[in-house]
Amino acid sequence: MKSVRESSPKKKTAPAEDRCGAAGKDAARPDEDGWAYPPEEGSDLAPVVGANLRRLRMRRGLSLEKLSQRSGVSRAMLGQIELGQSAPTINVLWKIARALDVTFATLITAAREAGGTTILRKQNAKVLTSHGGTFSSRALFPFDGPRRAEFYELRLAARATEAADAHAPGTLENLVVVEGALELVIDTRRAASEQTETHRLEAGDAVVFEADVPHSYVNVGGKDCVMYLVMTYAEQAQ
Repeated sequence: MKSVRESSPKKKTAPAEDRCGAAGKDAARPDEDGWAYPPEEGSDLAPVVGANLRRLRMRRGLSLEKLSQRSGVSRAMLGQIELGQSAPTINVLWKIARALDVTFATLITAAREAGGTTILRKQNAKVLTSHGGTFSSRALFPFDGPRRAEFYELRLAARATEAADAHAPGTLENLVVVEGALELVIDTRRAASEQTETHRLEAGDAVVFEADVPHSYVNVGGKDCVMYLVMTYAEQAQ
């Protein structure tokens, strides 16, 4: 199954000078990687970056002084960023991200507070549908930052087949059928072994399999097959 991160189109971004908030006016132009400030104004971004910076620094057991030594950003500046009193320039954000060994997006993505609650209304669901309309997947997780696991509701029309390419190495799928009947075909052919696995699943049956090989979902019943899927990546999804 295509995951959201595999299927989502990349958004076009405006020129850097149009995206920088007030705090970014003195910043250098984006480097060769093309990074620039996101659409939010610097004043809105500052508390997000501050909270992320403090969380990541504490998780690694780093003092402000230690992080300053690693990143080359002054201790005073790091303190101001954590308090949301300063929106860092793009170059400063890059230095901090590299020092913490995280992606740039990790620093600027707003995450839910621990213990918080998120309601995902059905009418606002993000649904991916196949070209023929016989297969659909509804994301059942919030788009609030990188994650290793994704949760989906899948629907496959009667007698239809959905073929999925191999996912990244180490990806696992945990699938449960809640309505209808499914035939799962897993292409396990390797250089020294030519074979496929075929598994029949009825309502209530579940399966866990390595999804880093091609696989197909076949609805062998006369009505829609409804399934729930947890996809787990070996590395954190971006």
